[in-house]
Amino acid sequence: MNRLSTSWGAFTLTRHPEDPRDPLRAWDASDEYLLGHLAETGTDLSGTVAVLGDRWGALVTALQAAGPGALVQITDSYLGGRATRTNLARAGAAPDAVRLLTTQDPPPERIDVLLVRVPKSLALLEDQLHRLAPALHEGTVIVGTGMVKEIHTSTLKLFERILGPTRTSLAVKKARLIHTTPDPAAAPGPNPWPYRYDLPADTPAPGLPGRTVANHAGVFCADRLDIGTRFLLAHLPRDIGRARVADLGCGNGVVGLAVALAEPEAELVLTDESYQAVASAEENFRAHAGEGRTAGFHVGDGLADLEPGSLDLVLNNPPFHSHQATTDRTARRMFADARRALRPGGELWVVGNRHLGYHVTLRRVFGNSELVASDPKFVILRAVRRP
Repeated sequence: MNRLSTSWGAFTLTRHPEDPRDPLRAWDASDEYLLGHLAETGTDLSGTVAVLGDRWGALVTALQAAGPGALVQITDSYLGGRATRTNLARAGAAPDAVRLLTTQDPPPERIDVLLVRVPKSLALLEDQLHRLAPALHEGTVIVGTGMVKEIHTSTLKLFERILGPTRTSLAVKKARLIHTTPDPAAAPGPNPWPYRYDLPADTPAPGLPGRTVANHAGVFCADRLDIGTRFLLAHLPRDIGRARVADLGCGNGVVGLAVALAEPEAELVLTDESYQAVASAEENFRAHAGEGRTAGFHVGDGLADLEPGSLDLVLNNPPFHSHQATTDRTARRMFADARRALRPGGELWVVGNRHLGYHVTLRRVFGNSELVASDPKFVILRAVRRP
């Protein structure tokens, strides 16, 4: 836990899932800078205030104490949404104090104040600014925030091109604000997202080469086939029959789709904590898996919603970043989730960069780890759920 002090009170905030060993805070200097600016300038918060990219709910938890305005949070992260609910409840906020939307939901029809915590993905920022622009008016106050290392010339150009004239503030505690004046005459052109491309002819999985896949903004490696995924596709387990298979952290769902095409009797579950990712995976599955082929699609906290012992195989290409921080925390949780969800004898197959040392973590979680394949950059590891 950590405590954020603001002009509207002090708030104890956590990430999700809560872990007392986690050294990362649920807010940073950019959140603090933005909240301080709103209080110091007396920004009118009585209208509809939309907050985009509020990572763990720090901004809306503070702002719900500021006044009677209609407060809306827009997030791509299931985990971020869970943290927001926890932080709001801990702050004593009313259940309807904040309207919680995902990046896949229709945005508010009118926005009087738009606050943007700059996301790691420039594509996600571009997509969301396009989606929100029609709700802005001449009097809308637009303020973005981020750490200096997160705000680039390309970031400012997006605000300028899509919304209107843009300038930045001085840096404070390595954080910076972005100020944009809405321009009703702005003509940013069409939203380029979702993006589509054809899988290359040498994609190493039966039935995939040449297929067009859709990628909603913010999905990892949205403009091409990720090289780690490519390596996993070349070494997927074969002849798995009626196995129940989870594509854990599915991204655009190409791995799950490859299994569906190669294994007609397998039962598929595709899950990710990103709403954009699951939307991409479902669109690609519907387009290419074949008429009558079904799968489960879940936005959630890994495999937490699945019954223990309900899976035969888990396929996983875990992320090793949480926003700007490099960490193996997500991978460790995914491996533990997989062990719980697998039946005795069930297998977890993981692809990862060599330097991440996942074999050590797998031995701690499963008690075993076997090398399936390797190249100079990646390894594929197999761990078996023992009785």
